[in-house]
Amino acid sequence: MNKAPQNILLDRIDSPSDLRQLKQAQLPQLAQEIRDYLINTISATGGHLAPGLGAVELTLALHYVFDTPRDRLVWDIGHQAYPHKILTGRKNQLHTIRQQSGLSGFLSRTESDYDVFGAGHSSTSISAALGMAVASRLENQQREVVAIIGDGGLTAGLAMEALNNAGANDNDILVVLNDNEMSISRNVGAMSNYLARILSGKTYTTVREGSKTVLGTVPPMQALARRWEEHMKGMVMPSTLFEELGFYYIGPINGHDTRTLISTLKNLKSMRGPRFLHVVTQKGRGYEPAEGDPSVFHGVGPFDPTSGKVEKKTSSRTYSHVFSDWLCDMAGEDGKLIGITPAMREGSGLVRFSEEFPERYFDVGIAEQHAMTFAAGAACEGLKPVVAIYSTFLQRAYDQLIHDVSVQGLDVTLAIDRAGIVGADGPTHQGAFDLSFLRCLPNMVVMAPANEAECRDMLYTAYRHQGPAAVRYPRGSGPGRPENKVMNELPLGCAQIIRTGKRIAILAFGTMVSPALEAADSLDATVVNMRFVKPLDESLILEIAESHDMLITVEENTVLGGAGSGVAEVLRDKQFTVPMLSLGLPDNHIEHGSTNDMLAACGLDATGIHQAIEQAVQSQLAPILESA
Repeated sequence: MNKAPQNILLDRIDSPSDLRQLKQAQLPQLAQEIRDYLINTISATGGHLAPGLGAVELTLALHYVFDTPRDRLVWDIGHQAYPHKILTGRKNQLHTIRQQSGLSGFLSRTESDYDVFGAGHSSTSISAALGMAVASRLENQQREVVAIIGDGGLTAGLAMEALNNAGANDNDILVVLNDNEMSISRNVGAMSNYLARILSGKTYTTVREGSKTVLGTVPPMQALARRWEEHMKGMVMPSTLFEELGFYYIGPINGHDTRTLISTLKNLKSMRGPRFLHVVTQKGRGYEPAEGDPSVFHGVGPFDPTSGKVEKKTSSRTYSHVFSDWLCDMAGEDGKLIGITPAMREGSGLVRFSEEFPERYFDVGIAEQHAMTFAAGAACEGLKPVVAIYSTFLQRAYDQLIHDVSVQGLDVTLAIDRAGIVGADGPTHQGAFDLSFLRCLPNMVVMAPANEAECRDMLYTAYRHQGPAAVRYPRGSGPGRPENKVMNELPLGCAQIIRTGKRIAILAFGTMVSPALEAADSLDATVVNMRFVKPLDESLILEIAESHDMLITVEENTVLGGAGSGVAEVLRDKQFTVPMLSLGLPDNHIEHGSTNDMLAACGLDATGIHQAIEQAVQSQLAPILESA
């Protein structure tokens, strides 16, 4: 099916207006062509596949019914939005997705007018859509606003806050829940579709609204009308949380039946106020390998489109593997250890732990704030929580980290994955800020390993420390230094000179140690593996400053307020003046592309570090030496 598919209809679609020229009977064929196109394209490039395959008919129906982009479709995250990109003039660019200068893997306002709200993190769609609906009302703009959110996205507090707010106000907003976890029974699904058409149809709606108008003037009859409505709906579907929140709820309906989707959406479009449509879809729909293993094909590398066989990744050991093994080893030694993740079991390396220690494994869903305060509560009772979290997702739990962990000085260990440049996921996922927002917190220990062995020792050191401590490590593999089975506790705040040179000293943090060493050879520079971002090794910093003509700090974090700023603060507080250059990520959001390419573009590979130091020597150090 995937060999040179003929896109008879898809080739005619360059925008949703083209889509609306088709007859409804043609949409199932178009859906199949989109699936074939997705499979063939993503098999060559890699990307998010299974979510988009499950959302093809829903995407077609939404663009078919609503006048986009005037009507606003606010997609959550972007994993499910590949068909949306195909239908909105970007199908010929899909082969560039997640590559440097290519299409974003998520939603981007700068990429298309149809991407009305940028999204990389989950659960933002309802809040954003409500803001747009309010703006439309205040500006007297007659447009529809639709938020499309996955069932996983509803686990976040932000989504529930938005639902609570949206349902309490009479704004015109439609929330579509794309539920891809529930299986669809043919008989039950047919009944649900039939009832959904009735409940969203004009006859029922007219009776419903008319009864409120006519009978609403008589208090006893108003109560009777309300009981009649609830009785009618109670016969055909259970009461839902969404109705209690103030939404007019319809569903669940079959998300792969374009006829039902279109008729239901048209009826909902004619209604006013907060509306909620529950759509059931199958993740990976139409591609057997993705249906059988949707987790693998959620975000997948290149694969054989015919067999579904995924290209084997390099067998190099990643930092996530290091964390996984350490966590299981530590749990075997200490029964008080618990592992917590906000819905990142596979990505954060918790699969083995969840299998070996299921009673101590806690996946709290997409709820980073809850994860942090949950850990704090457990620490209050003497448990030893380890929170495995991506750097970019830790941003969402920052208040809880301050208010619930740092202020109380609680014994919580943070294993921060994907710190620094993450590559293809782009600006919404770059771990560019954690050193800056962690080092300013009282009672916080912050470490950055230079290699795999050091990562294991730092995790152990953080766990042994009585108080909040964080170890931040990058995506992927390190320089290849194997860990010791025996775990070593590092002296708190102690750096290590790993190369002795003259005049110039490079103070390198974490991942920057290896390129700093490479750059130092031709410069004959001293290199210090700083290890700790907080507390800094102040005595060694002063010693190095005393014996060298110039200091260079280098880190894979924004240079603003980062580790280099900490070194500068030490020198300032001790009233020590020495020429200094701080290298790090620039003051802009880093776009998507390969990690190596992005690091090179930021000047954080060996070549970039060498060039920056040479320029600094010429502009800062040479005039001082000449005048001396």
